[in-house]
Amino acid sequence: MAQSTHTVSGDFDLTMDELRVVARYVVRHAEDVLPVFEQAVPDDPRPRAAIDAAWAFINGANRTKLQRITSLDAHRAARSAPSEAARLAARSAGDAASAAYLHPIAQAGQVGHILRASASAARIGEMEAGGDPAIGETLLERSRRRATPVLIDVLRRYPPAAIGRSRVAQLMSTLDHSLRQAADRSSGHTAGSRADARGKERKA
Repeated sequence: MAQSTHTVSGDFDLTMDELRVVARYVVRHAEDVLPVFEQAVPDDPRPRAAIDAAWAFINGANRTKLQRITSLDAHRAARSAPSEAARLAARSAGDAASAAYLHPIAQAGQVGHILRASASAARIGEMEAGGDPAIGETLLERSRRRATPVLIDVLRRYPPAAIGRSRVAQLMSTLDHSLRQAADRSSGHTAGSRADARGKERKA
């Protein structure tokens, strides 16, 4: 696989700027739920270190082993966390750091590196509200609003996320579908507007 400091290539290309957009999207959700982990395990700095590593990359630093190491450490912290919510929060921090190394391969599993943290944040919100699915939907709507055109463009290079059995997987699939659907509607509207304009030109 060809690689440079500016672009990584596989089934398609990903630029460093695009990877930074993805990492920013993931880290914002990870930061939202980091307090859940830190309240449960106040003496474990690993998830926060992963978030700091993500921000270093987002803010212009080269991606290095710092992102890889802190991501692995945060996922180890997730495995030893005392509750599902704390585990999801730590895993989200790990996802934020590893977003710098999102692979340009057309596999549905890669979607998790883009959207799993947002789905995890929605699930944590549901659990904190006694399992209320309406809270999850509200938080997914926030995630939809956070998704920039660049983020959605990157997402659409991958196959849709599979609908898994876990609640996080279901939330992620819902978010994935809605982001793609909104992009398709927008593309159709743009194409239709251009066709209308061409028709008016011909009539003129």
